[in-house]
Amino acid sequence: MMSYMQRLGKSLMLPVSIVPIAAILKGIGYWIDPVGWGVNNIAAAFLIESGDAIMNHLPLLFAVGISIGMVKNKDVSVAISAVVAYALLDRILSVDTVSLFMNIPVEQVHESFQNSMNAFTGILIGLVCSTLYNRYYQIMLPNAFSFFSGKRFIPLISTAVMLVIAVILLFIGPFLYDAFIGFGKMISDMGPVGAGIYAFFNRLLIPTGLHHAINSVFWFDVAGIDDIGKFWGTIDGGVMGQTGMYQAGFFPIMMFGLPAAALAMIHCARPQKKKQVAAVLLSAAFASFLTGVTEPIEFSFMFVAPWLYVVHALLTGLFVFLAASFQWLAGFGFSAGLIDYVLSIRAPFSMNIFMLLPMGIICGIIYYMLFRFMILRYNLLTPGREGDEDIVIEVPSDPTILITDKNYDELAILYVEALGGISNILAVDNCITRLRIELKDMSLLNEQRILATGIGGIVKSGKNSIQIIIGPQVDAIMNSLNDILR
Repeated sequence: MMSYMQRLGKSLMLPVSIVPIAAILKGIGYWIDPVGWGVNNIAAAFLIESGDAIMNHLPLLFAVGISIGMVKNKDVSVAISAVVAYALLDRILSVDTVSLFMNIPVEQVHESFQNSMNAFTGILIGLVCSTLYNRYYQIMLPNAFSFFSGKRFIPLISTAVMLVIAVILLFIGPFLYDAFIGFGKMISDMGPVGAGIYAFFNRLLIPTGLHHAINSVFWFDVAGIDDIGKFWGTIDGGVMGQTGMYQAGFFPIMMFGLPAAALAMIHCARPQKKKQVAAVLLSAAFASFLTGVTEPIEFSFMFVAPWLYVVHALLTGLFVFLAASFQWLAGFGFSAGLIDYVLSIRAPFSMNIFMLLPMGIICGIIYYMLFRFMILRYNLLTPGREGDEDIVIEVPSDPTILITDKNYDELAILYVEALGGISNILAVDNCITRLRIELKDMSLLNEQRILATGIGGIVKSGKNSIQIIIGPQVDAIMNSLNDILR
């Protein structure tokens, strides 16, 4: 299971690494036109719409990234199945289609279908398509249907499964949404304690997309709280010392806490992986600080270290509770980053807003120390820490075929034979410098024959997993291996 979650976390890194770009585009656009969001300024509109083009399709990026990352032989044809499945689910769960199914006006369609395509559905699609691919990509159908054998069968079976999932979501989606609406209303009269409880579930529910339900209770008008609108004075009824308490505590978390968590993960990464991890997490930390978009950091450890994510949700609840209790109040229109912090300084219901900065510094210290302690103490496999127990075997001095000869097809054949043959190879993947291989029977591995090709070494990362340290030629060898394994 841990190996599966590691692969899932790794598969998320590519789509997640794109998000900071979108966040910065939207953040700058919002800063240019904080009221109209592009209505009053062409440059702002250009930046915001450019950012939305990425952010609004994040579930699709998740679906494609996970589907490719979780298959055994990295065949990109699985991405087609993911796109088809996404398009199907997106259409069936759309407001217009639900209106058609139920024969009701669009405005009467349940609110849950406004955000039906979210991180959860994207991840679900990726996992379903990759699982079906791994199981059926070599299936042989009867002669009458032989055209749809093998990889052509995957879009068909994916469509069938997604139709079943769509029917399930049509029924349980509104039920779950209403349950969290009811929960939000229940805690809405609990003052700062309720704010803290809300913030905890706000973070905890992000992977499922149900955080939108509880957000609507506190940030918008579902229960009459409308914390965002009242804070900015666009809606009457704000109360000094109360309005903004469901927003203010997020600033220390997003501007200081999560960037500090990213720094802790970088410092805990293995030396040879620090630069690679830093390239992703530092940009994510900057986006979180500037714009308050936290998904690139949160999804980097959400699945590989779920208990760490629970701690993050608890800390979020704590700091929102403290900010509400001390009446250190600020608000946001986009998210709780530097841009909205500066804009909210002169907002009508801001209160003791500069106290959020020292609170943020304390928050950052706590996040860094706690994340670093938990990662090292419990050997959590956050980015850059995969396979800490690996043993590297030295290269012998008697080479045969060398990588420097660029005989990649010959090397691929040699590696397949040294790995025990095609039937012994369960999965092959690669990173920037290494082949990552899962074997059925490790006793069939001929280490010396592989090492004699002049590679950097072999890394044993589990009972049935090895890594071959090749270098920049790894992509060429991976292509040759895929040709053989297909």
